[in-house]
Formats: sequence, C-alpha cells, structure tokens
Amino acid sequence: MLLLFIPIGITVNLAEKIGKILDNEVPFIEVALYYVDFTIYFANLLFPLFLFLSVIWFTSKLANNTEIIAFLSSGVSFWRFLRPYLIGASIVCVLALFLGMFLAPKASKGFNEFKYEYLKKNEQTQETRDVYRQINDSEFIYASHFQPIGKSARNFTLEHFEGNELKFKISATSLKFNEEDTTYSLTNVDRRIVGVDGDSIFHQNKLDTILPFEFDELTPETYIAETLNYTELNEFIEQERRRGSGNINRYLVVAYKRWSIPVSAFILTIIAVAVSSMKRRGGMGVNLAVGITLAFIFIFFDKVFGTMAEQSTFSPLIAVWFPNISFGVLAIFLLYRAKR
Repeated sequence: MLLLFIPIGITVNLAEKIGKILDNEVPFIEVALYYVDFTIYFANLLFPLFLFLSVIWFTSKLANNTEIIAFLSSGVSFWRFLRPYLIGASIVCVLALFLGMFLAPKASKGFNEFKYEYLKKNEQTQETRDVYRQINDSEFIYASHFQPIGKSARNFTLEHFEGNELKFKISATSLKFNEEDTTYSLTNVDRRIVGVDGDSIFHQNKLDTILPFEFDELTPETYIAETLNYTELNEFIEQERRRGSGNINRYLVVAYKRWSIPVSAFILTIIAVAVSSMKRRGGMGVNLAVGITLAFIFIFFDKVFGTMAEQSTFSPLIAVWFPNISFGVLAIFLLYRAKR
C-alpha cells in the first residue's frame, strides 16, 4: 500500500512544485535526494494507517472466503489465529521505532532544508516577536522583534543575575550579528550597573562586542525537533529548558511521538483484526468503511490533543498517549467480542 501511495504523492507534489524547481534551476541530484527524503518522511508519518488498512484488507479476504471459520472449526484457538498478526506487528513496530528515531529525522532535515532553500527562499521575510531566552545560569536575553534572515533584532536586552540579584543590564534599540568575525553591533546602547548606593548608567551610540550566545540559537526553526535523532532531541530539550524556551511542549510532543507511533501501529493492528475477522453481509466494503472511520477518529484525537499540548499548558505526555490508551481499551473490547 505504501508502494502504491508514495508514487502518487510524489507525482502530486512534483506537479505542484515543478514551477519553482525550474525557476530556481535546482540541480537534478538535489531534486532526487529531496524525493528520497520525501518518501522516508511521509512513510514514517503514514505507515500506522497503511498497516491498519492492509491488515483489514487481508483479514477481510480471509473472512469472506470463510477461511477463518475453517481455522476455528478445526480446533485452532482465536489466540493462536491472532499470533502471526502479533508477531508481524511487533517486527514492523521495531523497524518503525528505528525509522522514527534515526532515519526519519535525517530525512526530515533534508526535506525541510530543500524546501526552505529552493521553494520558500523568497518567503523568509517574517519576524519572530517577543523572543525571551535564558542563555546560561545567570543571563537572560530579550528581543521584541527578531529577523532570522537578516540576522538582526530590535529592542534587545541582556540581564545578568547573581543569585536572585540583578547586577547589570544592557539595552539597545537594535542588534546586528556580524558573520565575518562573529561579533554583534548594538546601537543606542545603555549599560546599567546596579550598585549598593545607586546605579551607574553609561550610554553609547554604537558598540561592537561579543555576546555569550549563538545568534541562530535565539529562535530555532519550528521543525528543528523533527530533524534531530532521539539522543540529540533529548539534549536539545534540556538545553531549551535551561534557556526558558516557550516551545518546550512542542518539542516534548515530538519526543513522545517517537515512542507512541510504533505502539499505535501495534494497537491499530489488533483493532483491524478484531473488526475484519467476522464475515459480514456487506463484505470487505463494510470492514473498510468501519476501519477508515476508526482511523479518522484516531487521527482526529491525535491532532487535537497534540495541538492542545503545543498551544497551552496541557501535559504533552497525556496528549500524546491518550489516543493510544483510549484505542487500546477499544482494541481489548473489540478483541473480546471477536473472540466470542
């Protein structure tokens, strides 16, 4: 089913992007590598659903040919009938776990880098507003407007603390990163040193200096978590947590899904067997209709709870695992009915 779907997806994507690819004179090898990454990226996203539908199709064929009845009538228990499905699903899920932990992040990086380098390079004019970060144990930075393309920021502030006490603060109306020597140029700079008997304030029209952070680390791209393998992702989350990033929930959702997607494939396999192992009057069509409905409900739950976790204080762990837990209970119920 993946081999049938992926070429269709590539054809539709190429038809949509061919104009920009030709306008930007993208080398053929870059396009070929992009579609290799495209295949891995979307196969990782869609394989649980295709596994689900393929199990329904295969088992429905068995049921319509009354082969399942023949198995059970010969003395084979339902659990023995189920065993090959469980073994097959386990093998597929282990492979999917490896794919999600290591291969898919690499493919996602290539997929997104190609998209932003060739397909969206004229659209990268957006600003990021209200960037606030803790860059180390004692220093915090803030910028009201941050431009990743122009390597600049406005209304920049750096605050240095010792314990809970503010020791000095640097403010500037604008900040510009100089890639040649990795320095920063600040304009209209005010440096305030907090003293015991009073504060000292110094003003400069322009200041070229070194600051204790990498400019690209101010605002990571929204897709950066998808491009890191599991070890790198955990280190990145801890680093962002120390900096006070507001995107921690988004990154945690990605990390938890690395584990939940293979488990969801296993649960959906059990549901597919339970739904399609009974011979129905409507044949395979009824089983596919029931299966597709359940698949859409699962996707709906997954997207809604994932968005809730990313956009609010809702627990990412609960958001990611709630669809699996609820459908796991449904799988046990359907399996019990199918066994009867």
